[in-house]
Amino acid sequence: MKKILITGGAGFVGSSLAIRLKEKYPQYTICCLDNLKRRGSELNLLRLAAHGIQFVHGDVRNREDLYALSGITTIIEASAEPSVLAGLDNAPDYLINTNLMGAINCLYLAAREKADFIFISTSRVYPIELVNNVFFIEKDTRFALADRQEIRGVTKAGIAEDFPTEGYRSLYGATKLASEMLIGEFNKFCQVRTVINRCGVLTGPWQMGKVDQGVVVLWAARHFWKKDLGYFGYGGQGKQVRDILHIDDYFKLIDYQIHHMDKLNGRLFNVGGGEDVSVSLRELTALCETISGNSINIAAIKEDRQADIRIYLTDNALVTALTGWRPTIPATQIVADIHSWLRENEQMLKPILS
Repeated sequence: MKKILITGGAGFVGSSLAIRLKEKYPQYTICCLDNLKRRGSELNLLRLAAHGIQFVHGDVRNREDLYALSGITTIIEASAEPSVLAGLDNAPDYLINTNLMGAINCLYLAAREKADFIFISTSRVYPIELVNNVFFIEKDTRFALADRQEIRGVTKAGIAEDFPTEGYRSLYGATKLASEMLIGEFNKFCQVRTVINRCGVLTGPWQMGKVDQGVVVLWAARHFWKKDLGYFGYGGQGKQVRDILHIDDYFKLIDYQIHHMDKLNGRLFNVGGGEDVSVSLRELTALCETISGNSINIAAIKEDRQADIRIYLTDNALVTALTGWRPTIPATQIVADIHSWLRENEQMLKPILS
């Protein structure tokens, strides 16, 4: 019997993992803690309750909220201020206190409870300048990684775990990298079994996409409600590329990690859709047009945006070798699932996503 605590448990990733875990393992106790700061997270409370999942209105910044919980066997640390722009044009206090101090508080709880610890990190730990210096080629609809590369840890398949981390990366990425370092210390000196996942773009139904985070849902929603968008930076052509990963695919990996901590303890993985499940903004537009039947105005803004990157693809070789996991849901299905969710919940979602 397991009691799994998911922090950020009313958010997109946290609530999705909680519901899928409860559906597969109804005998488990699943507890979701969230401060409900992000708009739309309140919509998940009824979903969690309908599945018999315990919700705690608390904040990872307050250790007392965490220490009120007991009997925890696994902590999935999914709480975060997820915007890469956070703290760059305003005070970084909430970002640092949530992403770094919150992770530390969760580690203290894991040490006290002797609980396993799975940390949802980000590909944004890799330095912006270095990622933008990888060799690329320009195709009709996207940028692509070149066959020849000189930087360690990058190939045509994508960026691997040994890609350098020296350099600036955004305050968001810095809080995640600092958390990763402390997780390593707790693993070594406090005997907390840990796994770190450096995730690319996670997406799917129930993500409340915004301009600075959740781009796939944002794109689908703007097409659904016929609202304007823009291609920002890199010539304004929409050729920037990201790999994307459906939350259902990610759940399969989390499920494996929860139940194989003896094998995976102390490991760090890059996790994403990889080249096979990747899109440029221009390609994402084409998918959204086909699935929604709508075309919208998309402005071309040539100036680069702060903290943006040209291309990011995940090299999943390590996680696949050790777990057998690999993405299975293609980009077309991801967008179709999001569109169906928008259509089925149009009136509820319109105030948030339109």
